[in-house]
Amino acid sequence: MFLTVSHVDVCYPGNANPAVNGVSLQLKAGQIGVLIGPSGCGKTSLLRAIAGLEPVAAGTVQLSNRVVSQPGLTAPPEKRRMGMVFQDYALFPHLSVASNIAFGLHGQSASSKTQRIAEVLQLVGLEAEKDRFPHELSGGQQQRVALARALAPKPDLLLLDEPFSNLDVDLRERLALEIRNILKAANATALFVTHDQMEAFAIGDVIGVIQEGHLHQWDDAYHLYHRPESRFVAEFIGHGVFIPGVRSQSHGHLHVQTVLGELTDSNESFQSEGEGTRPCDVLLRADDIVHDDEAMVKAEILRKSFRGSEFLYTLRLRTGETIMAHVPSHHDHKIGEWIGIRAEVDHVVTFERQT
Repeated sequence: MFLTVSHVDVCYPGNANPAVNGVSLQLKAGQIGVLIGPSGCGKTSLLRAIAGLEPVAAGTVQLSNRVVSQPGLTAPPEKRRMGMVFQDYALFPHLSVASNIAFGLHGQSASSKTQRIAEVLQLVGLEAEKDRFPHELSGGQQQRVALARALAPKPDLLLLDEPFSNLDVDLRERLALEIRNILKAANATALFVTHDQMEAFAIGDVIGVIQEGHLHQWDDAYHLYHRPESRFVAEFIGHGVFIPGVRSQSHGHLHVQTVLGELTDSNESFQSEGEGTRPCDVLLRADDIVHDDEAMVKAEILRKSFRGSEFLYTLRLRTGETIMAHVPSHHDHKIGEWIGIRAEVDHVVTFERQT
């Protein structure tokens, strides 16, 4: 592993609870990791601790096999061979694009600098803008200059703190895909902080979901969505609701009785809990519910949100439960109308019943 964070706490004076509490994660060389969570959850504090901008109160941060942070030891940022890209890009307004990129290339010959500037300009697709100044560039171009400047010294680890937060939504997702391609082309190891799920899914090989300083799950996007390990991850990632059920298991199969019928999962990895049943809450994603006029179960449309190719319907069952469903947009039903639905659930996810 290239980056190893082990049981790290980050504390601030005057705060009763740690900003980061017992976080452990690993990042392989060449991987892009993403930290995601609501505002104030501790993701930026963790990034700053990895960068050496905050000391750790407990645990260790290792780069390759070298401990760079532990209680009483904080190697300075300039000794960690890291690059950083900030929210506001921090470009020098009086320097050209090429001169901004050259800023981090200390101690190199003029020819080496020129060659490296040309390499990263080509990498980020800004060769034609090398003599322009930051105020002459679009927000997306400024972001790529900041990335080029951080990549120029060939850092061992690149840290990005909500780098797209100042851009509009459409540009953010497109630029996230561009940045991923650039990082992969550079074979860079990177850790990225965001509060936007689409950005996280677009850019990350592995994603960590943080709440109140705790890392709930460090996994790929598929498993965060289909196999959440905590109720918080299940609620935070994607559109989903919980309905009550009764859970049982037999012969490696999970069975859950619900108002939508029995849901079965033969692939769920769980330890046998013996015979018998127990109450549970079942996670249902919007893509688990299919609109079917012939279905026995009916639901009332409470809200609808047009998404182009589909609607996101919020529905209420006769028994009072609220669920959500993605429905093709040519099925344009009115609010208050009752429609038939059925469940098609490949991954049955349950949690302890909450009253």
